[in-house]
Amino acid sequence: MDERLKVYDEKMRKAVDFLASDYATIRAGRANPHVLDKLKVNYYGTPTPIQQVGNITVPEARMIQIAPWEKSLIKEIEKAIMTSDIGINPSNDGAVIRLVFPELTEERRKDLVKEVKKKGEEGKVAVRNIRRDGNDAFKKLAKEDVSEDQIKQLGEELQKMTDKFVKEIDKLVDEKSKEILTV
Repeated sequence: MDERLKVYDEKMRKAVDFLASDYATIRAGRANPHVLDKLKVNYYGTPTPIQQVGNITVPEARMIQIAPWEKSLIKEIEKAIMTSDIGINPSNDGAVIRLVFPELTEERRKDLVKEVKKKGEEGKVAVRNIRRDGNDAFKKLAKEDVSEDQIKQLGEELQKMTDKFVKEIDKLVDEKSKEILTV
């Protein structure tokens, strides 16, 4: 692969990877510990990821259990969960916090699928913006004694790369949509 194309390949890969990690935080009826990935707890004045202050387990298909390493953190963890957009009220027994995920209604599933498709579309826009930046950069190469044929070839390769990543995004959207709609 041409060195000039590698930069855009990496940027597109990062856009797709970001989308995939974003999808991991969308809950699909099953308890997925990744829904907590973005949550931070006030740990001695420092915002710290929940994964770093306790043990997170999934004892049942619809439950996440958080066992903080320090009992004093239970209130902080509860506060972080309640102020987040997870939409689940935590319950604690003084030692562990339990998050029980209710069955998703059909309406909620459809809303989540819409959200997944919207994020997928945003991912495609990001990939296309990278393609546009690449094409702009290639056009500037004409001033640096690069032949029009080479510039055209770079543009074609960039388009193939874009198509590949757009297909990958479509696949991610389909997989996540199926996962959400599976009852």
